[in-house]
Formats: sequence, structure tokens, C-alpha cells
Amino acid sequence: MMPPKISISSYVGMVKGRTAIRVFSKFHQLKEKQYWGNHFWAEGYCVDTVGLDAEMILKYVKFQEHRESR
Repeated sequence: MMPPKISISSYVGMVKGRTAIRVFSKFHQLKEKQYWGNHFWAEGYCVDTVGLDAEMILKYVKFQEHRESR
């Protein structure tokens, strides 16, 4: 649970940053691969409180994959 005074975008940015640092620290070989560069997470995120079903989430993920491949 996060405090209401922290924005969702700040929280997601913090989580993505900290997890990337931990993963790269634990698995050094990932940084050596060209396709990783210094990036672990894709740009952006999806937040929902109510109403998204599995089909909508799948469409979102496919859209992001298509966008990233460009």
C-alpha cells in the first residue's frame, strides 16, 4: 500500500528503478547483452482500479510490444 500523497507515476518510477538496479546487480551478464543496454523496463506503465479484464490487458500488452518494436 502506498501513501495517498505519493503520485502513482512517482511510485511506479521508483519501483521500476529499484528493481532494475537489483536485477542488474544480481545478474551482471544481462548488462553485457546488446539488446538490454541500460534499460530493463519498457517505457510507460498501465494502472487500473476497476474494470480491466484479461482481454483488455492483453490488447494493451500487444500494443506496447508493437510500439517497442518500432
